[in-house]
Amino acid sequence: MPLTDSGKSYRNECTGDALVTVNAHSRDEAITLFGACFCPFVQRVWIAFEYLQIPYKVREVDPYKKPKSLLELSPKGLVPALRLETFDPPRALNESTVILEFLEDTALSSGKNTLLPPSSAPYPRARIRLISDHINRTLIPSFYRFLQTSSNTPDSDEKLVENGKEYRESLEGLGEMMQKAEKDGVEGLGMWKEGGEIGWTDVMVGPWLFRSTNVLAHYRSFDLLPPSAENSKFAAWIDRLFAHPAFKATCSTEDLYIDSYERYAWNRPNTSQVANAINSGRGLP
Repeated sequence: MPLTDSGKSYRNECTGDALVTVNAHSRDEAITLFGACFCPFVQRVWIAFEYLQIPYKVREVDPYKKPKSLLELSPKGLVPALRLETFDPPRALNESTVILEFLEDTALSSGKNTLLPPSSAPYPRARIRLISDHINRTLIPSFYRFLQTSSNTPDSDEKLVENGKEYRESLEGLGEMMQKAEKDGVEGLGMWKEGGEIGWTDVMVGPWLFRSTNVLAHYRSFDLLPPSAENSKFAAWIDRLFAHPAFKATCSTEDLYIDSYERYAWNRPNTSQVANAINSGRGLP
């Protein structure tokens, strides 16, 4: 039966394992994470909090209604945002990659887990950031272009194939970069290597890989890992990453993502600042 736009809206509260994690982080802490349950940029930061074992409180907000408390931290009203409670008055941080850098520096000072290789290894750190650049500039925009392909234009079928191919190529490019880095002996590749722990690349791309298995599978019949010898390494990486406790703790049930992303799949007007940027050909906000 063909899919139709049922008018479902985004969710405002986590479900499943993510709800358990929210409830476990409801007490006041030195850092408050403002987030939305469906947002992959928030999940990036959330995984890092869990893995780096930095104490935090979660505050779920509706980024589309842009409450004053969020705008005080993030002028565009985007999530994730942090409120640093130990300052008087509290100070703010926003933008997922900036927050990740802050959390990494915080973890370094505490001697706990880290996401990047040590500063004494500048080349591996640079290689991992190069992979992250591919994720931010190529993979993530192509994910949204594929998901937002309109069915209301004469060339919609052609565009769907084109955008699906573009996203597939971005994933293949990621796999090639990871394999090349491993071959070159780059340390800090996270869950890519068997026996590894969560690393920077895992956190940067994991939320979109996860949504590929539910949102894109549902709305675009997309198979993240079609069977092939080339995919065996990639498949093992995904299995290890999705099973990691720090990753699982931030995942809601599949229905939350399918409901929340219906508006993207039908490319409803003004779905989000991200969707508007993709439709207009601009960079992501």
